[in-house]
Amino acid sequence: MARMIEELEDETGAVIKYKRHVNGRGLVSPSARVAESAYIEPTAYVEADARVGMEAYVGAGSWIDKGATVGDRTFVGANVHIGAGCIVGSGVKIGSGAKLGENAMVGNGARIERDTQVAAGSVIELKGAAAARAALTTPLRSPRPQQRDLRSVRTPRTPRRAA
Repeated sequence: MARMIEELEDETGAVIKYKRHVNGRGLVSPSARVAESAYIEPTAYVEADARVGMEAYVGAGSWIDKGATVGDRTFVGANVHIGAGCIVGSGVKIGSGAKLGENAMVGNGARIERDTQVAAGSVIELKGAAAARAALTTPLRSPRPQQRDLRSVRTPRTPRRAA
């Protein structure tokens, strides 16, 4: 199957050439390296010098910026921006609408909730699922209130009075 070259104009008027990826038909810069087994949705972009690993999925409207790396078997939801120079490990799940700032690092197996913003230069490591979700992230919308399991709350015992 021949790869078609598409020319798009950026905000400065410069013409940038992209090729369509064989899996999903997403737009990929000629200098980017995307595994054949990765799936890039048709409206997703992979910029220059970026890398996308084997069996990774990049959702509709997502943008992998210059020099970013997305590991093997990583799921990138719809309308996600992975900033320039980011390193996303293997087996990571990034929810729709999330934004990763430049040079952020996400460890293997971590989860980034939808509509979450990760600050530039942040490092998120997997130290239990709850820690990975909470570390250095800021929701873009107010989260639903969490229900608390009162069975796990310990109350101090009151000493008994002598009769």
